[in-house]
Amino acid sequence: MNTASADEPRWLSDEEQRTWRAYIHATTLLDDHLDRQLQRDAGMPHIYYGLLVGLAEAPRRRLRMTELAMKAKITRSRLSHAIARLEKNGWVRREDCPSDKRGQFAVLTDEGYEVLMRSAPGHVAAVRQAFFDRLTADQQKALGEAMLIIAEGLQPEGTGADLPWLR
Repeated sequence: MNTASADEPRWLSDEEQRTWRAYIHATTLLDDHLDRQLQRDAGMPHIYYGLLVGLAEAPRRRLRMTELAMKAKITRSRLSHAIARLEKNGWVRREDCPSDKRGQFAVLTDEGYEVLMRSAPGHVAAVRQAFFDRLTADQQKALGEAMLIIAEGLQPEGTGADLPWLR
């Protein structure tokens, strides 16, 4: 066996390189587009909108902070900072967890829910215009299937996994 070839990186082919760069370019532009739309129309960044959505979908509009960090795929530190800003706006409040003295819940306030409901139509229109309206139904299905495979492959199993919400 030739050890030199075993140590050689598996470089991307020209087609793989085009696909990878197109993906990076598109996701960067899409993130920026959605962030600007939400800043302009709702006065919040995209990440805050996602946190409000996560809380709105939860039973009683509340989640443990660790669970919310996991849903948002962000560090606990970043979540704590975001929740502090959302609290300042009156859109979220924190509540202590009665069963765990160190735990806290994030709770979507009525005001936060109203902001989310006012923001949702413009946001979904921006998502539809920037993403879904550009793809055929078959392309949407294929992209969704591919992204699910990638996400599942990147979701480590076990408690020792290096995941953002565990940092």
